[in-house]
Amino acid sequence: MNSEQLQLETQVRLRTAPVAVVAGLLLVIAAITGLIGTHAKVNEETLALIVVHKRFPLDLIGSVINAGGLLGLGWVLSFLWSATKSRKPNFSIAFKYLAIGGAVLAALVAVIYEVVIAVVAHKFVTTGQQTYSQAHHLTSSAAVLALPTVAFLGDFLLAVAIVIVSLNSMRVGLLPKLMGYLGIFVGILFLFPIGSPVPVIQAGWMCALAYLFIGRWPNYFPPAWEAGEAVPWPSNQSSRQTAPARPPRGGRRKPVPTPAPEPAVAPAGTTRSTTPKRKRKRRN
Repeated sequence: MNSEQLQLETQVRLRTAPVAVVAGLLLVIAAITGLIGTHAKVNEETLALIVVHKRFPLDLIGSVINAGGLLGLGWVLSFLWSATKSRKPNFSIAFKYLAIGGAVLAALVAVIYEVVIAVVAHKFVTTGQQTYSQAHHLTSSAAVLALPTVAFLGDFLLAVAIVIVSLNSMRVGLLPKLMGYLGIFVGILFLFPIGSPVPVIQAGWMCALAYLFIGRWPNYFPPAWEAGEAVPWPSNQSSRQTAPARPPRGGRRKPVPTPAPEPAVAPAGTTRSTTPKRKRKRRN
């Protein structure tokens, strides 16, 4: 990579940093929006449709916010793919399409689904007798059943893109190993959300990416960004070989034994008899 391309990549990297932060915050805000307001306490179709009718404005706003976060994530992954591709020419372009296509598909279908289910809920509340058979009939339409499946497909494509792009970016040295492995975990969380319903880990990973993009990564900024070529991270074995020798466990070194002092030798010609004696003090 020549200096002009490297300078252009740096400019795009700096512009991508705020996108990563905003996208992560939007995902969190969308999840919080889904938690507030009225919720059905019983999993029953008639009650669910009534609650959907009451929550329609809030759910629609949440889906739009979530769509913005997903599109921003697709942008960040697309940039990471491009940076990795310039350092690994055989990196398939299919993963860039997975990132963009999965983000767009998941974002748009989620918004469309909220509109469709809101129309169904409005029809249920305003017409008929609000019976279980009517609710089951309305929620059994092709659109209501197919849209969640299509949205899951978009999430699946996006999750695969996160895992593959994070792994390859780590291998060429663009992402520290911690960020690479965390990106793989984030991809898994998109399909199997565990723990908190608020995507704190996903948002934290994206904010950490932004911190890396602006060149403020603590201790050691990955040299692959400035070199313009792959600079793989050293393996654990090579790191141990190049590391300086450590002191024994506990931080204390064994004391070095000091030689015992040699006994003093009396000068030649001096004997016990010739040595003057002390005069004893007389007692009064």
